[in-house]
Amino acid sequence: MQRHEASSFGTAFAFPGGVVDPEDAAVHDFCKGVSSRKANANLGVKEGGLDYYSAAIRELFEESGVLLANPDDVAEGPAAARDALNDNSDNWADFVIRNELELQCDQLHYISHWITPPQQSRRYSTRFFLTVMPAMQVAGHCGGELTDSCWMTAHDALTAGREGAIRLHFPTVKTLESIARHKTLDALVDWAASCVDWGITSMLPIIVMRDGVRDIVLPGEKDYPGTES
Repeated sequence: MQRHEASSFGTAFAFPGGVVDPEDAAVHDFCKGVSSRKANANLGVKEGGLDYYSAAIRELFEESGVLLANPDDVAEGPAAARDALNDNSDNWADFVIRNELELQCDQLHYISHWITPPQQSRRYSTRFFLTVMPAMQVAGHCGGELTDSCWMTAHDALTAGREGAIRLHFPTVKTLESIARHKTLDALVDWAASCVDWGITSMLPIIVMRDGVRDIVLPGEKDYPGTES
């Protein structure tokens, strides 16, 4: 989905997402398939792990219209509910509790954690999840923070980025590269489901100068602080 030019990511294409809000913590009882303890362990946090799962489901719904819950349980209808959340006439906690939604947290596979380089003035700590598109739902950008959307394979998105047809930020590129390695959906989901078991390393890129040109290096790569040449 393409971000609005006034957003932090200015016209870049990115996956749906956003910040964890206080109301995400109010719906833990409606998070199904992942316990609070398991969520904390998966994300490597002491508390509040389910907040991230709730936020991921909320942002996915607000920005793309895809709901990881039964849309038939939404009394006012998914489209109207999404609009109300986006214009702040409703809030996530009230929406979930009122409709007694079962948030399908077990359909979210935690696959990576990226932290903005310390040299950047605005920094983020971002968790990436992967899920399968629910049957009988249609995705579309919200028209506020997002101005365009499309379906592309990871390979096609990477090609479009290299050719300058779309803008992609570094973590998006690396995530697409991880996805592109898998030839089938089943293989992709199997990989995503195994990421936590294998262990997820927090990726903190560092910006270095090479022959007068700024470059990004990752932990373990040449010129990364603490890495032997």
